[in-house]
Amino acid sequence: MPAYAIAQLPEAAPHPEIAEYIERIPGTFTPYGGRFLVHNTPHETVEGTWSGGVVMIGFPSLAEARAWWHSPAYQEIAPLRSRHLPGDIILVAGVPEDYDPTPFAQVVREAAAATG
Repeated sequence: MPAYAIAQLPEAAPHPEIAEYIERIPGTFTPYGGRFLVHNTPHETVEGTWSGGVVMIGFPSLAEARAWWHSPAYQEIAPLRSRHLPGDIILVAGVPEDYDPTPFAQVVREAAAATG
């Protein structure tokens, strides 16, 4: 099942270390089957607040996303970004193409009934 690394990153002043990070990051996720799906492309906030940029990297599985995140190659370059561009980053599993949310709706319905 596919998985994703998703980052919400604030606007930041340009810095040479950020440029180096951008140049080097593809080499860290490619061995794990990763690829950019979104990379700081324009976005439209349609509900709530969202500032800064969005980055999303797709992986074949959550195990490969985790392996990339914890890999020596990525951990070596991570400070190049985090020193200048701290953000919120998550790893999340995707759902199958035929995903049906109905069972989850039932879980929510039962939880709501239990709380009154």
